Amino acid sequence: MPDATPPEPVRGPDHARSTAEELDAALLGGDRSLSLRDLAARAGDDVSLEDVALFWSTLGLPQPDVEEQVFTQADLDAVTRITGLVRSGQIERRTAITLTRALGHTSERLVLWQVEALVEDVASRHALDDTSARLVVLDRLDEYGPLLEAQLVHAWRRHLAAMAGRIAGEFGSARADELPDPTALPLARTVGFADMVSFTRRTAGLGPTDLSAFVQRFETAARDVVTAAGGRVVKTIGDAVLFVADDVVTGADVALGLARVLGEELDVEAERAVGGLAEGARGVTPVRVGFVQGRVLSRFGDVFGPSVNVAARLTDIAEPSTVLTDPQTATLLRGDPRYVLEPQPSRELAGLGSVAPVRVRAAATS
Repeated sequence: MPDATPPEPVRGPDHARSTAEELDAALLGGDRSLSLRDLAARAGDDVSLEDVALFWSTLGLPQPDVEEQVFTQADLDAVTRITGLVRSGQIERRTAITLTRALGHTSERLVLWQVEALVEDVASRHALDDTSARLVVLDRLDEYGPLLEAQLVHAWRRHLAAMAGRIAGEFGSARADELPDPTALPLARTVGFADMVSFTRRTAGLGPTDLSAFVQRFETAARDVVTAAGGRVVKTIGDAVLFVADDVVTGADVALGLARVLGEELDVEAERAVGGLAEGARGVTPVRVGFVQGRVLSRFGDVFGPSVNVAARLTDIAEPSTVLTDPQTATLLRGDPRYVLEPQPSRELAGLGSVAPVRVRAAATS
C-alpha cells in the first residue's frame, strides 16, 4: 500500500508525462507496437478492420488512425477473445457489442469514481490543493492499481454468484404451464424511486468538498437502506435513486425505509432556521418515494417498462418523507397488518392520465 505520508508532488509536465508513461507500460502489459490494422490481421481471418474499430469505439476509448501504433498484445488478446466467442457460435455479434459496451461504460465510470475518491482523500488528509492531490495520486496509481484490480474481480465474482442464486431461486422450479405470456415483459419486479427534496436549495453555496460529502452521504445512506431491506439499487440519477425488489413486500419495506431514514432523522426546523444548510442536511435529506409492482425489461444495467414510469410520476407528486403507490400495488398489500393504506384523491399524471394514488405507511408497533 502507498505510504500514508505523500511526498511533495513534483511539478512540471515532464515529470507528469514520464509518470504516465511508466504507468501506461505497467497497466497495458507491453509496448504500444500494434495498429488497428495489425489487430485485424492477427485476430483471425474473418475479423475485419471495421470489426476491430467497432470493438474499440464500443469500449468507449478514442479511435486512433488505422496505422497508428497504440495497441499492445493485451489489446490483441482482448479482441481475439470476444471475436472468438462470435466465431464459435457461442454468442451473436450484437451480443458481443453489448457485452463490450457494458464493460466500457462501467469501467470508465468506475475508474473516474475511484480516482476522484483517491484525490479527495489525499487532498483532505494532507491539506493539499486539488492539483497537488491529483499529482500525488498520479505518482501512486501504480501502487493502488493491483489492489483496486483485485477488489474489482472479487466484487464481480460475488455479484455474479448473487445473480446466479437469484435466477435459480426465481426460475429454477418453473414449469412450462406456469411460464408467463411470451409477449409480456419478462421480470416481475417492484420498482421505485426516492427523489431528494429541494436538492438545489439544500446544496446552494456548498463548495466542492461539502457538495461531494452531501451527495456521497445521501447515496451511501440510500444504498444501505435498499440493500438492508433486500432490494437493489439500479442507479442514481442526479438527486434520485432507482431501486428494484423481487417482491412487493420487500419493495414496500425499501420504500418506507428510505422515507424514514432519509427524512425523519433530519432536523427540519433546524435546517429551516439556517436556510437549508443544517448539519443534518449534509448527511440525510427528506425524499419523496414512489413504488409500483409490475413487469419490467432489464437491459443495459437498467430497467424499463410502464411500471417504472408510474413509479417516477408518483414520486413527483409525493409529499416529503411519504410513500405513494398505485391502486394495483396497494391491492397486493391489502390485509397485511404491517402496512396502513390510505387512498388519496385522483391526480393527473403526465403521460398516464388520472391515477388515484395510495399512501403507504408502516403500521404502528406496540
